[in-house]
Amino acid sequence: MNPAILPRELIAGLVAVVMAILPAGAQTALDKVSFGTNWVAEAEHGGFFQALADGTYRNYGLDVTIVPGGPNDNNRMLLIAGKLDFFMSANTLMSFDAVANNVPVVTVAAIFQKDPQVFLTHPDSKIAKLEDLKPLTLFVSKEGISSYFQWLKSEYGFSEEKVRPYTFNPQPFIADKQSAMQGYVTSEPFAVEKAAGFKPGIILLADYGFNTYSTLIETRREIIDKKPDLVQRFVDASIVGWYNYLYGDNAPANAMIKKLNPEMTDELLAYSLGKMKEYGIVDSGDTQRDGIGAMTDARAASFFEKMVRAGVVRADIDFRKAYTLRFVNKGVGLDRRPKN
Repeated sequence: MNPAILPRELIAGLVAVVMAILPAGAQTALDKVSFGTNWVAEAEHGGFFQALADGTYRNYGLDVTIVPGGPNDNNRMLLIAGKLDFFMSANTLMSFDAVANNVPVVTVAAIFQKDPQVFLTHPDSKIAKLEDLKPLTLFVSKEGISSYFQWLKSEYGFSEEKVRPYTFNPQPFIADKQSAMQGYVTSEPFAVEKAAGFKPGIILLADYGFNTYSTLIETRREIIDKKPDLVQRFVDASIVGWYNYLYGDNAPANAMIKKLNPEMTDELLAYSLGKMKEYGIVDSGDTQRDGIGAMTDARAASFFEKMVRAGVVRADIDFRKAYTLRFVNKGVGLDRRPKN
């Protein structure tokens, strides 16, 4: 029989057979996406690695490559230069800075509802609240002085007279019982406990009004304009990845993290995840209703006003250009949160 005059039903059947034996990836071409983090692989990036390792990105039609950052890498510049499609930005201050300098990047989701920035204290010092830190020697990094410490000065009356340089070495803090040290709630307390044998006290700045978002997903404005569906799928899949990492079987992500960063241990991964849950770093506040990644105009305006009062951000920038709510607050993944 001439193939040109095969019955329509037979042609359809042959197509179905061919499609059934082809690999899934050959049936539907996946969109290639590159995503750069701002540090080496760690639990604080776990949801992204989970979405890659457990097939969530693929289920959303994405072939994602995660490009880890590090001390000598600048993945944000690669985003700006068009070498990456998405970037994991540290906090909202970077978003405001982009607007001030006309950098065409936009925040499309906020994975951390609370910034992990803390002060660590000695148990003997009996520090109970943020204001109790004022008499202590405070070990603060150069970046900390120019950001959150300016807020501490304007909102709580802290003084730089008590500040000493923090060089990411906990020994000066460990040696001085009348001191406090900056850190992230997910990592530095663990390091101090291992090095000094005591559990430090923790003062989380987010619980006292330092309400920046953290671990943001950024992309270029042109990608939002030309490929909004791609942005939506990457955001949604990342959110599902974070629910799976927090509440599901996160072994696939942790295996990938340890392969990329051999210094990462099971103990530290478990500690970091536990602290993210305990302090509501990822899933708290607005996420209870709107899902992980949530953002609001009111929250952005509040933080902007605080940073203007602190002299960290210029008052004349249009901070609303720093982000868009177009891709979040849709309740994606809420069904994956444990009911109890």
